[in-house]
Amino acid sequence: MSKSRQTYQGAVYSWHCDHMGHMNVMHYVGKFDEATWNFFSTVGLQGKAMREDKKGVVAVEQSIKYKSELLAGDVITIHSEVVEFGDKSIKFRHEMRNAETGVVAAVTTLTGLYFDKVARKAISLPDQVKTNLQTALDA
Repeated sequence: MSKSRQTYQGAVYSWHCDHMGHMNVMHYVGKFDEATWNFFSTVGLQGKAMREDKKGVVAVEQSIKYKSELLAGDVITIHSEVVEFGDKSIKFRHEMRNAETGVVAAVTTLTGLYFDKVARKAISLPDQVKTNLQTALDA
C-alpha cells in the first residue's frame, strides 16, 4: 500500500476478544469504520458538512481478508488508500497492522456511493473531492 496514509491507531482490549481469545470480527469492522471516517475527512468528506448538507456515503460492498490474529494488548494501526473512484462512487482499501510487529492482520476493500439523504439517491461527488481523490491516486 505505497499510496496509503495512516487513518487509525488504537488498541485491542480484552472486551474486543471472543471465546477463542482473539479479536472478534465485529471489532475489526468497527475499527475499519473508524478509519473510514478519518479517511473520508482527508479527501474532503467531513462528517459535519455532510450532516449539514444532508449528504452522506453509503456502503454498497465490503470484503475482508483476515490474515493474522490480534490479541488483547496489541496496538494496531490502519492505513488507507484510494483504489478507484467514479462520478458517484469511491472504492478504497484499509490495511490493519499490528503496530509492534508490522504484521498485517486484515485487509478490507469497500465501495461506497455519495448519497443525497433527502432525495434518497446517489449523486455526483463534489468536484473538490474528486480532485482530492485523484491527487491521492497519483501520489
